[in-house]
Amino acid sequence: MNNPHRRQFLGRSLGVAHVAMASVLLPGTARAFAPESANGARRLSFNHLHTRERTALVYAVGGDFVQPALTHLNHFLRDHYSGEVGQMDPELYHVLHRVRRELGTELPFHVISGYRSPHTNETLRTTRGGGVARRSLHMDGKAIDVRLPGVPLTDLRDAAISLQAGGVGFYGREDFVHIDTGRVRSWG
Repeated sequence: MNNPHRRQFLGRSLGVAHVAMASVLLPGTARAFAPESANGARRLSFNHLHTRERTALVYAVGGDFVQPALTHLNHFLRDHYSGEVGQMDPELYHVLHRVRRELGTELPFHVISGYRSPHTNETLRTTRGGGVARRSLHMDGKAIDVRLPGVPLTDLRDAAISLQAGGVGFYGREDFVHIDTGRVRSWG
């Protein structure tokens, strides 16, 4: 039973499992690492401005997402008002990774908002004088509001728009850029 396809599958599976094991978070550190040798490892790092949490991790290797990293990011990007954890769209991480590459930086994204529960979204929509969509993609885990310290907000916006990977909103007064995996459009 010397099946070369099975050996390739097992070898690749072991590689992903190795990265996943290396991505286990240590209490208090909120960091996940993969070996530098992990071929095609894609890393992201975040500082959440409301929860004061920080994380850095490998979210994908080659074409495969690292499930423990996705689970961690679902919790990390939870609704910071209610604590409700949503299911984030992993494609959003690809967009963020591409934005950082476009800008030539490894700086952590500063997160203003990730997942937003329908209740929180409605509360914000009706109490903040506008600016929150009735059917926000934050409720579907397909949107994030971020900035990159040291990177002009207009550069962040322009990099995201250049990818043509979804929606990009510019909120200069509030000091963030909205990035989502919805249809390609921009505003602000």
